[in-house]
Amino acid sequence: MHKFVPIALALPLAACANPGGSEPSAPPVPPEAAPGACDATATEAYVGQTATAETGAAILAASGAEVLRWGPPNSAWTMDYRTNRVNVRYDESSTITEITCG
Repeated sequence: MHKFVPIALALPLAACANPGGSEPSAPPVPPEAAPGACDATATEAYVGQTATAETGAAILAASGAEVLRWGPPNSAWTMDYRTNRVNVRYDESSTITEITCG
């Protein structure tokens, strides 16, 4: 029975081994941006401005996103990532502090 213990322990490792002679695969190519995908680079000018409905609409248009999510001060956010959403955080004085995608 003790002879089989080392073999039983080695089998899971053997399943992970790379068969000899095969080359590693190429890294994945990132997909093209989907329509409605967020790009926050064009929204940097809005950081420091007042968070209003008009500013939100302008950020939404500049980012190319389909969904705008406001982040009030001291609030919790879900960690789900959505490529079509722009996130706008603001502080107690309604000043925009951060704009990100996701």
